[in-house]
Amino acid sequence: MDGAFAAGLLVSIITIAIQALGTVVVIKMVRMAAQHLSGRRKIETLVVVMAASGTLLTIFHLLEVMVWAQMYALTGATEPDNIYYFAFVNFTTLGYGDLIPARPWRILGPMTAANGMLLFGWSTAVLFSVLSRAIAQLHIK
Repeated sequence: MDGAFAAGLLVSIITIAIQALGTVVVIKMVRMAAQHLSGRRKIETLVVVMAASGTLLTIFHLLEVMVWAQMYALTGATEPDNIYYFAFVNFTTLGYGDLIPARPWRILGPMTAANGMLLFGWSTAVLFSVLSRAIAQLHIK
């Protein structure tokens, strides 16, 4: 297996583990909120639960981008002052194209993008699940 491909696979596995941890944290937070928040203020409770869920997932995505950035730093795939920018551009699939990684590490860009798409889709599913469950528990019609 190519070194760049193996590095990308390793970082993908690490970020998937971070996302799994984030999902568990969100689920636990929602369960705690369900026990402590009042059912009388249904809309306010829903806003708090969704805002907290979205904020936590965003924090975990930032951690995932940081892991990719560190891989870019370790490999020298791009200049040190561009690692976070490059990681964000790839992870979000924005793809400006103003930076190109060093030739041996070019596969890391598309691997970062594929990983980001997977993890953003996962977060979307978590948010939808949280919203659906909160609406059902709060009996919002």
